[in-house]
Amino acid sequence: MGLHTQSFAAALKHSLRQNPDIILVGEMRDRETVQLALAAAETGHLCLSTLHTQDAPSSIDRIIDEFPTEAQPKLRAQLATLLSAVVSQVMLPRKGGGVVCAREVMVMSSAVATHIREGKIHQLYGVIESGSQYGMHTMDQSLAALVARGEVSPELAMSKARDPQSLRALMGIKGTPNASMGPPGAATPRPVTAPPAAAPKPT
Repeated sequence: MGLHTQSFAAALKHSLRQNPDIILVGEMRDRETVQLALAAAETGHLCLSTLHTQDAPSSIDRIIDEFPTEAQPKLRAQLATLLSAVVSQVMLPRKGGGVVCAREVMVMSSAVATHIREGKIHQLYGVIESGSQYGMHTMDQSLAALVARGEVSPELAMSKARDPQSLRALMGIKGTPNASMGPPGAATPRPVTAPPAAAPKPT
């Protein structure tokens, strides 16, 4: 940046003339970059990008909010058609050293596409939560699986939970939040089915 091109948008424009197989946009920071990334996807290119958001649904909101209200219905329709998946991840310190990745995966199923097209972004979390047959899982489900495998502590998982009550249920912890967590190591989570190891390719 600054040497070979002056902006993400300019790089995207020129890349489309070079018949690329895959286009990686480091970050979609503005409306023009989002529009060009969508244009690249519409022409059949695999386009990968990143956003600084907390979860998969908020990534959709972030993209839509870049555009004025009157342009948002068309944008939602484009996303519902072009998007393949959204993966949200956070790196956590692993017990015994190192780090481990907790991730949320949203795959473009018919239900996800319908919710995006109709602007029901706030309902996507429930679709992800019940979409295991498509390879989807929430961040809380991923955190619970890491706890069940002994890779992170229940206390650390709770500090990263989107819905602490839901995560407590997934970990098999009963009672009031303060009483049941107790001192570090006091909670004994039940086994939880781990999410799929391989995440689908996002576009």
